[in-house]
Amino acid sequence: MGKILFAFGLILVGLASGYLIQVLVRKEILQLPIPLDRLRRGLQKAALLWINPLPIVGAIWIMKIHDPRMAVFPLLGTEAIFIGGLLAFGGSRLLKLGRREAGAFFGCGFFTNTAAFGAFISYVFLGESGFALVPIYRLFEEFAFYVIGFPVARWYGTESPEREAISARLKRVGTDAFTIVPAIGLLVGFFLNRSGLPRPAFYEMVNAVCIPLAIFLLLTSIGLAMRFTTIRYYLKECLAVSAIKFMLVPAALTLTASLLGFGRIQEGLPLKVVLIVSSMPVAFTALVPPSIYDLDLDLANACWLFTTALLGIMVPALFLVINLM
Repeated sequence: MGKILFAFGLILVGLASGYLIQVLVRKEILQLPIPLDRLRRGLQKAALLWINPLPIVGAIWIMKIHDPRMAVFPLLGTEAIFIGGLLAFGGSRLLKLGRREAGAFFGCGFFTNTAAFGAFISYVFLGESGFALVPIYRLFEEFAFYVIGFPVARWYGTESPEREAISARLKRVGTDAFTIVPAIGLLVGFFLNRSGLPRPAFYEMVNAVCIPLAIFLLLTSIGLAMRFTTIRYYLKECLAVSAIKFMLVPAALTLTASLLGFGRIQEGLPLKVVLIVSSMPVAFTALVPPSIYDLDLDLANACWLFTTALLGIMVPALFLVINLM
């Protein structure tokens, strides 16, 4: 119960803090030296580029999984993304959405928040060992987002810009700090892991501080962009995306991981991590394509906010399932 309350409490406080700042600025009660959008990006950069690499290195450093089956673990993260996108593509047909709505709906199925919520919940429920597996699971996530997710979303756009060459997309992935920094953290962690050097005892405290701090900053950045007014207009789409994110994708991924034998590795740790990270809500990234490709931004915002709010139900549900595995 303490783990559930800690996870749920930090998520609630982080989102509420960001939303409160947004409201105070909008009502001109609070004046900030920088615009809200710039503050939001700054918080994300601080969390993902400056704080999060430290616990990634520390967790990988003491990771003790040598089973060769783990070589395919990163492919599960890619599978989750593609299944979500395909289901959203099919769902948009069933819901008879227009082109602008279907493009936004596809993005909500494709883009998933594993970096913030997935990593944090894995840490709270499974400790550093579980947290260490998340960046491995996400190894090809950014590649899929930029090289596949954004071009598909652009295809839906009514006024799409000139088509970008595949080489330009690959260059963007290879030069993006949000791709490079986590990769460096993984490599450094693996090097230290194989070196045989013992991790300093204080590092456990570093992770205990950095992981919640990073998630708090990310959640605050999410709260800065929350808008509640659009949900009632897109309830049908919100429910459909929730079924994809919280039922269909986790069922498919957990079944795949189980068939691969991950339930028999380290007391089922990889299987539990897969269940958690494949059950995460729509990522904030899903709001970017509608903004630049003339898709339905209100639909994307509604689905993002609705699925994020459902974490209040998913967190205790995941805890119960994890403890039964």
